[in-house]
Amino acid sequence: MNSSPVTGLNGKIRVPGDKSISHRSLILGTVANGQTRISGLLEADDVMATAGAMRALGATISRDGEAGTGDWLVDGVGNGALLEPAGPLDFGNAGTGSRLTMGLVAGYDFPVTFTGDASLSGRPMGRVLNPLRETGLQVDSTTTDQGPDRMPLTVHGAPLPVAITYRVPVASAQVKSAVLLAGLNIAGTTTVIEPVMTRDHTEKMLAGFGAHIEINTDDDGTRHISLEGQGDLQAQDVTVPGDPSSSSFPIVAALITPQSDVTVHDVLLNPTRTGLFDTLVEMGADLTISNRRQSGGEDIGDIRVRTSQLKGVTVPADRAPSMIDEYPILSVAAAFAQGETHMLGLHELRVKECDRLAVTATALKANGVECTEGEDSLTVRGGRVPGGAEIATWLDHRIAMSFLVMGLAAEKPVSVDDTVMINTSFREFVPLMNSLGAQIS
Repeated sequence: MNSSPVTGLNGKIRVPGDKSISHRSLILGTVANGQTRISGLLEADDVMATAGAMRALGATISRDGEAGTGDWLVDGVGNGALLEPAGPLDFGNAGTGSRLTMGLVAGYDFPVTFTGDASLSGRPMGRVLNPLRETGLQVDSTTTDQGPDRMPLTVHGAPLPVAITYRVPVASAQVKSAVLLAGLNIAGTTTVIEPVMTRDHTEKMLAGFGAHIEINTDDDGTRHISLEGQGDLQAQDVTVPGDPSSSSFPIVAALITPQSDVTVHDVLLNPTRTGLFDTLVEMGADLTISNRRQSGGEDIGDIRVRTSQLKGVTVPADRAPSMIDEYPILSVAAAFAQGETHMLGLHELRVKECDRLAVTATALKANGVECTEGEDSLTVRGGRVPGGAEIATWLDHRIAMSFLVMGLAAEKPVSVDDTVMINTSFREFVPLMNSLGAQIS
């Protein structure tokens, strides 16, 4: 698939529902009493894999209406009442779904086998499994030349699991969430200590479903999140706002493409997810947010962007947790900016769908953009973008979408070797972009 240079992206759109909230609403609906109704659920492969896993664990999940328009209904089994699955849980490419579910089942005395596609099977699970082992979880995992704790793996909760206090060594919402979900079915108080705040959807949603959860923050910003285990959760109506990660692609496309004016409606504006928007404004983006409001405890709003002359900036390491998925598309924006953009604290990119830091740097260079890849940093020297390359995506949906966006404003078209995996998060990407005036085919 390739994208060609265009002038004038224009229109008003809504991107699909937020992936993080979609995963969590299915998971918590499964262990709640009653029927949870979810509107705006992201109907992408990753989320559907989580839905399949929750069915295997006992939930009844169905759509009330036609694909893409109807609500989803989750009839939960209640906290502490998950069923032993009859076979392996296949998560495809869903890293979030698999890691959170490992936490969910850690408090149950039965085996659960996790499998995934080639990309997911190569990704490390140890950072989630290690704290869960402290609860008594037994893990039978694969060891490859990349290291231990790879899928396929089987976990088995202890007959009497132990509530833990765990200090997260690296900022990770997945690790935090897995530990808290494990604590749902463990007697006593499970506490996560988080020195650097990460996306807080799990805490907010647990509270919304009725969990006994308490959050205290030290003077230095360290958060202590405590959950009282074995309480009842009650079904909720959940409205999923537009995914800020998905919205980043039309937003950056409009900024770098001449004569563009695009509005993205109903975007999630949780402060733990808006690092890219803050960075783009610092770079000189004509980006405004209007119609700010709350839905289900989350901030949402409409984002309007117009063609802008961007300038290079330094993106501090402490901003990385709030934009960790957006660095590939930020690197594309940086390629069109005047001067150097320094991105720091990127170690987490090494363990995404691929080594996302290395693949991003390679793709930039292939398109004639000067950059320097550090161990946990990337410096992009922007200005002229010749384009013209075919990019090896390494089965990474964000790499594919980012460099298709680059092709809309480069001197020559840019192509990518595979786009099937875009369905894991943003099935509507190509038709939505083309509806604005893009040429992606």
